[in-house]
Amino acid sequence: MRDRLEAPKNQGASRSQRRFTVRYGPAVVILVLLIALGSFLIFAGFTPVPPSDAVLLGLLIANVVGIFVVLCFILIEAYSLFRARRAGVAGAQLHIQIVALFSIVAAAPALLMAWVGSVTLERSLNPGFMHDGRAFVQTTIDAARLFREAQCKSLLQEARLTASDLDRAKLMFEVDRPLFRDFFTSRTRFLGFTAAALMKPDGSVIEKIETGSAIGTTIVRPEPADFDDAKKNEPLCLILDEGRTFAAVRAMISFENTFLYVARPVDPFTVEFPRQAARLVTLYDAFDSHRRSIQIAFATMFILIALIMLLSATWLGLSFANRLVAPIRRLIAATDQVSSGNLNVQVAVRKSEGDLAHLGETFNKMTSELRLQQNRLIAASSLIDERRLFTEAVLSGVPVAVVSVGSKGEITVLNPSAARLVQPDGEGAKSILGQPLDNVLPEIREVFAEARAGQSRMAPAEISIVRGGLERLFSVSITTVPTGRGGRSYIVTLDDITDLVSAQRTAAWADVARRIAHEIRNPLTPIQLSAERLKRKYGRLITQDRDIFDQCTDTIIRQVDDIKRMVDEFSSFARMPKPRVENNDLGECVRRVLFLMRVAHPNIIFEDSLPEEPVHGRFDRRLLSQALTNIVKNATEGIEAEVAASGPFEGHIGVALSVSEDMVVIDVVDNGKGFPKDNRQRLLEPYMTTRAEGTGLGLPIVAKILADHGGGLELRDAPRGRGAWVRLFFPLDQATPDQADASSEVVTATATQDS
Repeated sequence: MRDRLEAPKNQGASRSQRRFTVRYGPAVVILVLLIALGSFLIFAGFTPVPPSDAVLLGLLIANVVGIFVVLCFILIEAYSLFRARRAGVAGAQLHIQIVALFSIVAAAPALLMAWVGSVTLERSLNPGFMHDGRAFVQTTIDAARLFREAQCKSLLQEARLTASDLDRAKLMFEVDRPLFRDFFTSRTRFLGFTAAALMKPDGSVIEKIETGSAIGTTIVRPEPADFDDAKKNEPLCLILDEGRTFAAVRAMISFENTFLYVARPVDPFTVEFPRQAARLVTLYDAFDSHRRSIQIAFATMFILIALIMLLSATWLGLSFANRLVAPIRRLIAATDQVSSGNLNVQVAVRKSEGDLAHLGETFNKMTSELRLQQNRLIAASSLIDERRLFTEAVLSGVPVAVVSVGSKGEITVLNPSAARLVQPDGEGAKSILGQPLDNVLPEIREVFAEARAGQSRMAPAEISIVRGGLERLFSVSITTVPTGRGGRSYIVTLDDITDLVSAQRTAAWADVARRIAHEIRNPLTPIQLSAERLKRKYGRLITQDRDIFDQCTDTIIRQVDDIKRMVDEFSSFARMPKPRVENNDLGECVRRVLFLMRVAHPNIIFEDSLPEEPVHGRFDRRLLSQALTNIVKNATEGIEAEVAASGPFEGHIGVALSVSEDMVVIDVVDNGKGFPKDNRQRLLEPYMTTRAEGTGLGLPIVAKILADHGGGLELRDAPRGRGAWVRLFFPLDQATPDQADASSEVVTATATQDS
């Protein structure tokens, strides 16, 4: 449905007011214009009427009355326009603009005429040579000032050169004082100084030169501030004798706390001439102020005439606008509706309106095209919203952290995984938007800089990130996306591959252990049997060096047993049994392990914090006991290593068991050697150990046992100074053993370092 707009009726002015202004308005305006023209002709002297005071007063009154009458007509029209605008009639503002246009067109010639008359009057009362004479005098004053400044600069430069020469003659001053005085005198007379001396800051004169000049020979003591400025090597020119003498003070480098004082008289002409020229300019300004009064009188009359022209043009503009604005009002009303969102509007077109009718037809075509484009934009916007929602849903569901970075390195978008990586508590993620990526994720600063500097579209890398005391390994991929203005934006993805890398390394080491055990186990038994047979058969036959023979055979047998035990550990790690989960009391399991450790290590204090109630859950009691035994055993070995390194102290091991949200946590804290600060993550890899006699399989076995139970292992620093803190955690209740078998494929173990 289309809305057609008809021409609104003007209800702004009453009929009587319009009849009055239409009947008498043109006559009044013409009469006022004739009065203004007559005033101009009389002022210009083109009429036999002399411009006497009475005539000028009469013309002034006539012009003022004419201005008042025309102003009344304008106010009537303006009131009508005000009522129309207050009623909301379209086109009232256009009336004002048209009137302003006519006023400017009329006022411009009037103002130009007033300016021409003022210039003419100016030229008649002030000949050009007088203005040039004043400018010449002012320029001469400036020239005298510049000449004085040049003399001052010349004096400063020559004083600096003289001070430099005297500094070089310091040895002459100390060895041959008369010769130094002669040198000083020659420099003073050569440079034309009327006074020269070496003085101290207190005013005492060390050396004074008699120049024989008639004037300017008096040495005036400078102020203390002048000496301070000279020490700072600042150019200092003193004006003495009411401006008739210039003096300069320079600090001497070779003479301790000594200054060079030189003076030179100034040409008296440069002192007296600016004063006389200033008095001449004052006299000229007094004459100029009298001339201004005449110009003001003529300018007043010209302004009145210009005001008459302006008001007449305003009234004509109001009258003409009434006929011109009707079709434009329809367009304005239609445009208002278009601006409010109604694109179905159409304006009425009348052929008699000429070009404005064509404008109405063009407006109708425009609204039709806009309506079509709006429908297309709405459809495109709906499609974009659907795609945006789909993209947000995908990004919020993926575990990979995704960060969008602008061309200047600022963060523009980040998904929930990235927000949790940056802010583990999930708060303040919105405040991160707009911040530089280097400040939020400093760990990827180098990778991001390489990606920005390179031309490759994708830049992969691996980095370690520590958040909340947890060290995790991330695979970083930075993709470059060209922007519309020739710039580039970036998509940074961070995938946590800690568990994957740990599982791959564990599987690789398990395969290596399996091969080593297979290759080493076979020759061990023949070696041991051969050594035992040699000892039995030839032990009684050997009479010489029997002890050495027995020692060698025993060493072979003992070392073979050690290698067998090591191979058994390799085999145990390679073929870790699958957990047989059953309902057990975890608290009782921890108590048994601590009992055995207290018996084995009576010199270490064991403290436990266990719940009084049974902690029932489904787990493999034997494997978890083995894991906890290994951890406590490592704690005792750490204490023993610290005792050997630092001396005897009271060993302490604390074991705490807690349950939180169906997750059981076992904390083992000791005050022993502790974990290394660097590469702590490597301790969870097979065959990585910090002890010379260790195999490096204890912690990997514990991590695998906990992973098979769906949990993990964390290595921390003891909260109270030195020592280690190991945290074991796993779900308290697993549904079926099959789930435990499936979870054994992934090892979850993280190393942490508390700052």
